[in-house]
Amino acid sequence: QAQLVESGGGLVQPGGSLRLSCAASGFTFSSYHMSWYRQAPGKERELVAGISSTRSNYADSVKGRFTISRDNAKRTAYLQMNSLKPEDTAVYYCNARFTGLLQSNDYWGQGTQVTVSS
Repeated sequence: QAQLVESGGGLVQPGGSLRLSCAASGFTFSSYHMSWYRQAPGKERELVAGISSTRSNYADSVKGRFTISRDNAKRTAYLQMNSLKPEDTAVYYCNARFTGLLQSNDYWGQGTQVTVSS
């Protein structure tokens, strides 16, 4: 059974850093596109960053501050967040997506809270 487990969230002061981790199991991790989304109270879930085997992409609001990476051997995706701002406060979700000719799969983690406040 596919599972994604996020960790690393918490309370941090503005300007601080956090690293989120997403541990995967139950599917072929290296074949999946991995993404981080976030959802702030009263707002829709938004894409933060994504990474495939060859490229990564970022929302304009986090470019230059956040870095997404993956370790296929450890079956884990990461989101390094630097220069955090209060507007980065949200629940952060890990997503794994595979789109094939005959089958598509989409998995989500349970989310981890990130709060940026002094």
